[in-house]
Amino acid sequence: MRDDLGEAYLGKADPIDDRIGARLAELRSQHGWSLGELAERSGVSRSTLSRAERAETSPTAALLNRLCHVYGRTMSQLLSEVETAPVPLVRATEQQVWEDRASGFVRRSVSPPHAGLRGELVEGRLTPGADIAYDRPPVPGLEQHLWLLEGVLEVTVGETDHRVEAGDCLRMRVFGPTRFRGTGPGEARYLLAVVRP
Repeated sequence: MRDDLGEAYLGKADPIDDRIGARLAELRSQHGWSLGELAERSGVSRSTLSRAERAETSPTAALLNRLCHVYGRTMSQLLSEVETAPVPLVRATEQQVWEDRASGFVRRSVSPPHAGLRGELVEGRLTPGADIAYDRPPVPGLEQHLWLLEGVLEVTVGETDHRVEAGDCLRMRVFGPTRFRGTGPGEARYLLAVVRP
C-alpha cells in the first residue's frame, strides 16, 4: 500500500528512518507548526507526515524533498542532522547510504556531514526504469553539477530535457521541477556536486 507521495509502508522501521522521523518532528516543533500547517505548506497529507515522523513508513525522496523545501535545507543537510558529531573525514565504509526502495534510487552522502557548509558531494544510483520527479528544489536557486559515471540518465530541468551519458556533466541551477529517469539497460551511477546559494 502507498499514498500520495509513494512512501513504502514498513513492518519494522530502519534505524535511519527512526532518526529521520525524530528530526522531522523536531523541525516541525521548532517552527511551531501543527501537522495541518505543515501539510498546507508542503502539500503532503497530514497522515503521511504523521507516519513519517513516527517512522511508520520509509519516506521517499520526493517526500523528503518537499519537506526540505519547506525547512530550507538540502537533503544532505537533513540526513547529516541525524548523524552524530561532524567529522572532517568520512571513510567510504562509513558514508551514509539511504535507499528509496519504491523508486529504485540509492543515495550515498559522500561528503563528511556538516550543516554549516554550502557544498556537498552525493553519489546517486538509479536502476533501469527508475523515475524520480521533484516538484520543487529543497532550496530555490540550488546549484547542481551532475557528472554521470556509468549508464544513461534522462534529466528534465524545468521544461528542458537532457540525455546524459557516461562522462557527461550537466550543470543546473534549480528553481522549479526536476526529473531523473534511468533509461537502462544498466544502472545509472552519478556524482552530484550540490552548492547552496
